[in-house]
Amino acid sequence: MSAPSEQDTAAAIPATDGAAADPADPAAVSAATESSPTAMTRLMPADMLERRAECPFEPAPGLERRRGEGAVQPLPLLNGAQAWLVTGFEEARAVLADRRFSSDRVRYRDATRMQPHEVAAQAAAAERGEPLCPAPIEARTDGMFVFMDPPEHTRLRRLLTGQFTVRRMKALEERVTEIAVEHIEAMRAAGTEADLVPAYALPLPSLLICELLGVDYADRAPFQENTAVALNSTSTPEERARAGGELYRFISGLVAAKRAAPADDILSGLIHEADPPLTDAQLVDVALVLLGAGHETTANMLALGTFALLENPEQLAALRADPALIDTAVEELLRYLSIIQLGVSRIATETVTVGGVEIPAGSSVVVTTPEVNRDTRHWSDPDRLDLGRERAPHLAFGHGIHQCLGQQLARIEMRVGFGELVARLPNLRLAAKAEEVPLRNDMLIFGVHSLPVTWA
Repeated sequence: MSAPSEQDTAAAIPATDGAAADPADPAAVSAATESSPTAMTRLMPADMLERRAECPFEPAPGLERRRGEGAVQPLPLLNGAQAWLVTGFEEARAVLADRRFSSDRVRYRDATRMQPHEVAAQAAAAERGEPLCPAPIEARTDGMFVFMDPPEHTRLRRLLTGQFTVRRMKALEERVTEIAVEHIEAMRAAGTEADLVPAYALPLPSLLICELLGVDYADRAPFQENTAVALNSTSTPEERARAGGELYRFISGLVAAKRAAPADDILSGLIHEADPPLTDAQLVDVALVLLGAGHETTANMLALGTFALLENPEQLAALRADPALIDTAVEELLRYLSIIQLGVSRIATETVTVGGVEIPAGSSVVVTTPEVNRDTRHWSDPDRLDLGRERAPHLAFGHGIHQCLGQQLARIEMRVGFGELVARLPNLRLAAKAEEVPLRNDMLIFGVHSLPVTWA
C-alpha cells in the first residue's frame, strides 16, 4: 500500500483534514484542502524541506544543520508559533506510541496549520493560565482515520485490518510479479531508453491498488492528476479546491457503483461487511486515503530507490551478485530515503516530558522522519547506503496505533519491483546526469518527477 506510516499517509490525502467536505460546496472543499498537510510546508523555512540536487538522498540542509542540537528541540514556525522538532529515534517512538499526543485535527488545533492571529490568541490564553480545551464536538462521522484518535480510529482501523490480512497480501505476490515483468518487457520492446516513473514505478503500485479497491484502471489518469495538484505545495487554494472536488465526485460515484453491484474487492467488503455500516461520507474518505497512498508513496520509493542504487554502483553490484539481499535492501532503502519531506505532526493534549524536554500542553510536535531514520545513536554511519547493514527497526512505516496497515503489501511491491528490475535489466543506468534528475521538492512526498534510464 504505502511506504510511509499511516500517519505519514496523511501527506497523501488530497482533500480533507478530519472532516468531510461537500464536493458541491467549493468553500467547504477549499477550507478542507487548505488545512491539509500542505499548510505545514508553508510555515517552514525552505531549507527544512528542499533537498539539494548534488546530494538528493540526504535530508534537507536545514535538518542536517540541526543535528547535535538535541533529540527534541524548539521549532520556530513562520506564523509565530513554536512547535517542537523530534529528531531522535527513541524519542520519536515515544511520541508516536503515547496517547497523550493526538492526531485529531478536529478536536485540537495544530500550530503547523494556524494563522498568526490564531497563534497569538492561543499564546494569550496560555499566558492567562487557561487549560487546553478540545473542541466540543460530537462523535466523528467522517472516515479520515489518519486524523483520528481512539475510539473512532480503532473502529475504522479494525475494519481495514480485516481487509489487509497478511495472507491476502502474500497471495498478491504472483500478481505483482506479473505486473512488473509486463512493464519491463514493454520498456524493452519500445527501445533502449525510458522514463522509469511513468513506464514502471507509477503503474506497478497504481494497477495493484486499483485492482484491490475495485477501481477501473482506465480511470487512474484524472485521479493521479488531481492527487498531484493536491500534493503540490505550490498549488493555490483554488486549485486544491478544484482537485478535491473532482476527487470526491470520482470516489462518490465509485461507492455508489459498489453499493449497487459489489465485487470481490476491498471497497465492496467495507460497504457490505461493516457492522454497523459505514456511511457514504466515511467510505469516500477511507477510499481516498487508500487509493491516494496506495499509488503515490510506493511509486516514489521505487523511482527514488532505483536512482539511489544507480548512484551507489557497489551496492547495486552486491544486490545483483546476491539476489537474496533483496529483503534487507528494501529495509535499508526505506530507512535511507524516508520519502516524507519533513514528517508528521501531533498535538500534546497535556504537558509531557520527552527525552528530558518538557513539551507544554497544546504544543505541536513534528516527528521528522528523514532525521529520525539517521539517528547516530541507533545506526552506525547512517548517511551511507549499505544493503548489507544488519537489520534494525526504522520508522518508515511509523509506530504505534497509526503504523502503516499496508506495509506488507508495500514490502512485496518493492521486493518484486527492485528485484525484477535488477535481474531483467543488468545494464540499467542513468540516461542523464544525476544533477539533472528533477527532484520532487515541490511535493509533500519526496522522489523524482522523472528518471531517464537506459539499458543498452
